[in-house]
Amino acid sequence: MAAFVELSSPARLQEKEERLLAALGSMGRAIVAFSGGTDSAYLAWAAHRALGADALAMTADSASLPESHKRDAEEFVKRFGIAHEYIQTYEFDNPDYAANNPDRCFHCKDELFTRLQQVGRERGYEHIVYGVNQDDLGDYRPGQNAAKKHEVEAPLADAGLTKAEIRELSRLAGLPTWDRPASACLSSRIPYGTPVTIENVKTVEVGEEEIKALGFRQFRVRFHGEVVRIEIAPDEMERALTVEMARRFTRIFKDLGFQYVTLDLEGYRQGSLNEVLKLKK
Repeated sequence: MAAFVELSSPARLQEKEERLLAALGSMGRAIVAFSGGTDSAYLAWAAHRALGADALAMTADSASLPESHKRDAEEFVKRFGIAHEYIQTYEFDNPDYAANNPDRCFHCKDELFTRLQQVGRERGYEHIVYGVNQDDLGDYRPGQNAAKKHEVEAPLADAGLTKAEIRELSRLAGLPTWDRPASACLSSRIPYGTPVTIENVKTVEVGEEEIKALGFRQFRVRFHGEVVRIEIAPDEMERALTVEMARRFTRIFKDLGFQYVTLDLEGYRQGSLNEVLKLKK
């Protein structure tokens, strides 16, 4: 990782992992909400280690999850022998989700956890867990309210594991997700108040795949109607700030129907669309 982050001592890290495994092992049977990102991948691996076949990783079959993430998730569970299934979710049919107000994430997670609870009741899974970590607890994440509503547990946070510690434990376990760039659902690229549709999230998905093909690693495509705002990580910005790259960006996003193509000079930062919420306080 580019920035230095202080980690717990190796002994303390091991203690946290053992606490996590013990908690998971006591659950009997558990469903893991599995998106394929660093946190949920480590949690799925840990649940499989603690519970074996009694742990089931389930991934939302939703337009808001990029197809490339689904392929990565499939490769991960295959490599580690983790039981895995998709579950259809219908958040785009919910007017409260499509309206894209600041509580959009609540409605997404409410839909997912409702579906997972149905599976749990029908098939005898006693617990549902998801990959919130200690660092997430202080952020604006309405999905955590949905987790509380459905009594979904957060064993990573309960074990006191931070994002950096999860990455380190994943690296030590040989998980390919240990250094995966931070990600979020495609709907998070649409500003609050702009309706979320399958069409506009798929437009974002195509744009992000094109930028990935150019060799960029950490970035976001933000959808602002006829304007696209591209965020590139600061350590990759120099490569983005060339005339040739400007031409490539313009070609990609004009072909996707945008009238104006912009590069955000502040660069990539997680949750940049939440900045407007802070201004309104």
